[in-house]
Amino acid sequence: MKNIFKPSPRGALRWKLFGICILFVLTFGYAGLEWYKKDVSLGKFPNAFRLGLDLKGGTHLVYETDLRRVAQGDRSSSVEGVRDVIERRVNAFGVAEPIVQTVKAGDSYRVIVELAGVSDVNQAIKMIGDTPLLEFKEQATQAEQKKELTPEQKKELADYNANARKKIDDILKRARAPQADFGKLAKDVSEDPQSKDNEGDIGWISTTNNPSSLFDIVSKLSVGEVHKEVLTVPGGYAVVKLLETRSTEKEYAAHHILICYEGASRCDSKLSKDDAKKKIEDLKKKATPQNVVQLAKENSTEPGAKDSGGDLGWFSKTVMVKPFADAVEKLPKGAISDVVETEFGYHVIYKKDERPLPEYKSAWIATKTRTDADYLPPPSEFKDTGLTGTQLKRASADIDLQTNSPFVSLEFNDEGKKLFGEITSRNVGKPVAILLDGQAISRPTVNEPITDGKAIIQGNFTLKETKLLAQRLNTGALPVPITLVSQQTIGPTLGAESLEKSLKAGLLGFLLVALFMIGFYRLPGVLAVFALIVYTSIVLALFKIWPVTLSLAGIAGFILSIGMAVDANVLIFERTKEELRLKKSLDASIRDGFRRAWTSIRDSNAASLITCAILFWFSASLIKGFALTLAIGILVSMFSAIFITRLLLKLVAGWRVSKNTWLFCAKKTEEQVPPNT
Repeated sequence: MKNIFKPSPRGALRWKLFGICILFVLTFGYAGLEWYKKDVSLGKFPNAFRLGLDLKGGTHLVYETDLRRVAQGDRSSSVEGVRDVIERRVNAFGVAEPIVQTVKAGDSYRVIVELAGVSDVNQAIKMIGDTPLLEFKEQATQAEQKKELTPEQKKELADYNANARKKIDDILKRARAPQADFGKLAKDVSEDPQSKDNEGDIGWISTTNNPSSLFDIVSKLSVGEVHKEVLTVPGGYAVVKLLETRSTEKEYAAHHILICYEGASRCDSKLSKDDAKKKIEDLKKKATPQNVVQLAKENSTEPGAKDSGGDLGWFSKTVMVKPFADAVEKLPKGAISDVVETEFGYHVIYKKDERPLPEYKSAWIATKTRTDADYLPPPSEFKDTGLTGTQLKRASADIDLQTNSPFVSLEFNDEGKKLFGEITSRNVGKPVAILLDGQAISRPTVNEPITDGKAIIQGNFTLKETKLLAQRLNTGALPVPITLVSQQTIGPTLGAESLEKSLKAGLLGFLLVALFMIGFYRLPGVLAVFALIVYTSIVLALFKIWPVTLSLAGIAGFILSIGMAVDANVLIFERTKEELRLKKSLDASIRDGFRRAWTSIRDSNAASLITCAILFWFSASLIKGFALTLAIGILVSMFSAIFITRLLLKLVAGWRVSKNTWLFCAKKTEEQVPPNT
């Protein structure tokens, strides 16, 4: 029986072409067009391309490590530990994608740090060069967590706030003086960034978007008047002035009767929706301005209605649900509405009054005050114990042979042995935090006192995580001295110019290659150009997914890979032409042409990939970028030539246009060899 779900050979080709089109749309959409920015600020955009130091600008630092006191077998791991510490410090500095790598030249180890976009070189150098700090801390009691100011701090706090008050009193006098320029004064002396930048203007305020105290004060001022007293505001003092008034909205006073039903929002009633509607309609018939409050007290299902009589006070439209607000707005003052349905149930509304909702454009000049929090550190769960990395002799990653679970073993010197014994003795059943550079890297719980100076850290660690933890502990315990031997600052302007020229060169090269392929190979050349476009989209998407750091060398590798992608198509087309000259059919020529070209394509690309691997593993960062982008381009070009170009040729071979041998750069033959030859 014929399998109706299995497509024909031509149908299978069409489905494959559809899949390639989907792949192209996805990769092109992901790669996007945002990467071509003249300001080279791509790192600011989500999923943007990762630019190298030579394109984005920044700082290039080279450190020499001093390994004279480190055993020969431990040098590699010690340098990796330094690299790890520097990378964490750089991340704390705020660099999103730093490059930190180690290079060995003979017996010398160097650490290369590339900080793209970092302009404050001195701060970066200070942060990288500081000695790593390893600390062991125990839980603090609530009394210990609650710290108090010292007498000196209390005096400094009182003096600071007194000066702030004295300063604002002087500002008030100057602001209320005749012909005073409030805006200029705010720009000169205000300590509030918003008012300082806007000449005191803090925008429009109303009862709905500002504290009632500020609203009450400005509502009593005349336009242009400065309040005669200093206003206490959160975080300081302020002198307030009214700039302008307006009334764009209204606010309303109303009572309502609510009858909710089972299923309505915030309703505990068991009434059905029909019963609730019938009840509210009966109440509507009875309601008058004189008895609506009493009816609400006796019948409304609103919580507290028995006491409030459904009084809603003064409110604006924005605080009510839309059906209710619209009904109140349209209702005449002193009238009772028809039944209004909202998500809370059915309402009958009595509109008692309405009035304009005033808004006030205000300005202020502010000075800041301080509190205890400005002097005290944030409350911490842990407190110092005196045990640091200076007392740690060694940390190593091990595996429990019985449970096959990894752990970290610690060994302290004599001073650390004594301190650790005291800490574990008084913290049985409690956690002891291990901090590196102020960040907790582990919080093991003490099971029993440990007095021999040896301990283990167990948890849900993988072997890789355990090795990393041991490495960090050793780095904190025995920091390897490093010396800055080279410092270079690269400006972003040169990178932007280089990027623009590189992209123009790549685009020009692509167009020339496309013209050559179409002019020389005609229809197959057109198909090759389409495959090349898909190839470019896939490669750019991979550069973002990886992500690959694009330097000038990396872009050069990508441009070179475009030429290598075309090279595979040239081999295929030439082989196909040779088969056509042997009077084979187009299908047979395409099949045999690909088969015979494949070995040459495979061998040449394999040799190139081996070269890329050698360059990547044994070269500096710039050459690594070139090798990586070239290798990705080669791999994708093989997919493009062997799969996409081949698929397009086989698909076109079934079209009527394929009978025109001129389009395939082949002479017309009188006799064709059957396809199965």
